[in-house]
Amino acid sequence: MDILEQIIAHKQLELPAIREVVDKALSNYSTELLFAPKSSLRKALIESDTGIIAEFKRRSPSKGWIKEDGRADIIPLSYQHNGASALSILTDEQYFAGQDDFILEAKQSGVTLPILYKNFVIDEAQLYAAALCGASAVLLIAACLTKDQCKSLLEKAHELGLEVLLEMHSETELEYTELKPDLYGINNRNLGTFITDVENSFHLVELLPKDSVKVSESGISNPETVKALRAAGFRGFLMGEHFMKSTDPGITLKHFIEKL
Repeated sequence: MDILEQIIAHKQLELPAIREVVDKALSNYSTELLFAPKSSLRKALIESDTGIIAEFKRRSPSKGWIKEDGRADIIPLSYQHNGASALSILTDEQYFAGQDDFILEAKQSGVTLPILYKNFVIDEAQLYAAALCGASAVLLIAACLTKDQCKSLLEKAHELGLEVLLEMHSETELEYTELKPDLYGINNRNLGTFITDVENSFHLVELLPKDSVKVSESGISNPETVKALRAAGFRGFLMGEHFMKSTDPGITLKHFIEKL
């Protein structure tokens, strides 16, 4: 199996525990929590001059630990203070050392920016988990889902008040655009090999709906690249590793934005 297949196989094993946690939460708390007003990731990117979605990412399957001591109650708020347009928080534990509680911790620390629930979503229980921890949007990955599965999850996400960033990587996956997500993402990282090439965004952008809000994901580390991607039609730029591997991710973000 390639890396993505390994991740999805493990996610299937996690589902019973995820469903149990969600069921328990729903029985203990009012369902009003699910439908609480959520800030819009789409609106934030449309209105932003930079479109930087700063990611809290402690580990990756290809790089190992990026920031083992990274704290969700410190770094996301620092991102907010230093100019991020929105945040992405990894919640996969097995491969990225994330957890849903990181979103709760970030919000409790004072974060008010829209937060993307970054995981490998294959079941609607994960959408409930995202809504319960206070996320504004969820990532759906075309490579993980059939088009029917993706459609069903997108509709459920909208029922829960969550926006959807639909991630695609190749021309064959662009057929998923007909599902009309809130945001259209192009991943520059091949999730099977984890090889990254930003040219993927430039190659596919013209094939996306003209009036859509487009997000380029992964492998971005140069302000000039962001400028070129913006000129090509992208409004969002998901960046994590470039910031997280530095001593102070928030200050690194600030300096990056200054160069923009």
